[in-house]
Amino acid sequence: MLTAPFPALGRDSLTTLQVNLGYRCNQACSHCHVNAGPTRTEMMDPATLALIPQVLAARGITSLDLTGGAPELHPQFRELVAGVRSMGVAVIDRCNLTILSEPGQEDLAVFLAEQGVTVVASLPCYLEDNVDRQRGQGVFGRSITGLQELNALGFGRDGSGLELHLVFNPQGPTLPPDQATLEADYRRVLAERYGLVFNQLFALANMPIQRFAAVLDQAGQLEAYRQLLHRSHRPENLGSVMCRQLISVDWQGRLFDCDFNQQLALGMLGQVQHLGDLLAWDPSGDAIAVADHCFGCTAGSGSSCGGALTV
Repeated sequence: MLTAPFPALGRDSLTTLQVNLGYRCNQACSHCHVNAGPTRTEMMDPATLALIPQVLAARGITSLDLTGGAPELHPQFRELVAGVRSMGVAVIDRCNLTILSEPGQEDLAVFLAEQGVTVVASLPCYLEDNVDRQRGQGVFGRSITGLQELNALGFGRDGSGLELHLVFNPQGPTLPPDQATLEADYRRVLAERYGLVFNQLFALANMPIQRFAAVLDQAGQLEAYRQLLHRSHRPENLGSVMCRQLISVDWQGRLFDCDFNQQLALGMLGQVQHLGDLLAWDPSGDAIAVADHCFGCTAGSGSSCGGALTV
């Protein structure tokens, strides 16, 4: 049984708006905490999407972090990216790599390069069997092809100005290994076998929610994993968790303190509840809604959207 609650947190200055454009995805990964997949139809409507640039300007937000599902499948993805980049705001595309070879997306990598988008790409292992087991047959090969296409355009290469980061998730109910050591292994294997380069590796802990929680529960491992996260909590990670400077927006425009709270319908505690509210309200200093799953961000070296918090 878990005893001590997660410590109280307050928001610092808001620097990042993370927007989930919808749950449609060309993959259905076992660790996916949003239950995304090819049959999902939820998608942000044009009126809500039009608020995004307005909010970025009103709040002086410097980074737009686009996620999904596969955010690139939203019909206005490219229009949004181009408009936001013209404002001088950085854009992060959380890309599953296989989307680059989907029909109709053949020029996506070129578009991302032309817009100077930072690509954060899922590659949960550098071994084919492990990736295909977690994400589906053939995903690893398509992911490598996608990375080679991005590298050819300059992504991940020194001096190009085009950033390419990889994301690692453990396959089971364990904490990620040391990020620096794992990054070195990724660099060596991917370079030797496939001639690939990248900027950084982000090692993220799997959250015991949604699809991953269901898998653990079926295997009788859910409670043990929750206990592991609780025991591994490190207070020094509290100052760096993503919710301190980020707000998450779901496909309906509702606001949450992070992407995980969004999937649990754990709304914000302050006066802002919808994207439009941010036009007039500065959420800095507001209390952050926390619960037991938050230990997934502070366990061990900690993890957030940018990987380990302590290295």
